Amino acid sequence: MASATNSIDGDTADWIGAQHVFFVATAPSGAGGHVNCSPKGGDTLRVLGPTTIAYVDYTGSGVETIAHLRDNGRICVMLCAFDGPPRILRLHGTGAVVLPDDARFADLLSRFGRAPLGVRAVVVVEIDRVARSCGYGVPRMAFEVERRELTEWGEKKGSEGVARYWRDKNARSIDGLPGV
Repeated sequence: MASATNSIDGDTADWIGAQHVFFVATAPSGAGGHVNCSPKGGDTLRVLGPTTIAYVDYTGSGVETIAHLRDNGRICVMLCAFDGPPRILRLHGTGAVVLPDDARFADLLSRFGRAPLGVRAVVVVEIDRVARSCGYGVPRMAFEVERRELTEWGEKKGSEGVARYWRDKNARSIDGLPGV
């Protein structure tokens, strides 16, 4: 049933690429901070190598993942099979936030095709544990369509409006850690 390795093989990379949703979990250092789990969707996750993944981080209502990664780097990315054979995959590792002013940003973002307004960062994760489990308790669900609301929101705000939103809403995490 459950197994763990330290790298992503070709079949697992292909399966990751076929998923429509994944989740990222992070937590701040020390006691008392809030653990965060964020759903991610769209064509925003890439396997860059056997121990490296990256995903596009879009503007959100909070900035917990970025703040936690800047604090301690710890992250777990989880994917579930909602169709086909049951499967859960957890990718444990250390994440780095690559912001638009970073020299690596354009190259990383180019791996995802056209990105809408509102891309805050690309998160690169160095994987040290790949854990598989059965997923028998995950329901089967059918994918319908990607949502357009985030793209429309960014287009309506424009680049200056998105930057203002980041300053107003994404400067600090709920625990007061620096965001963007």
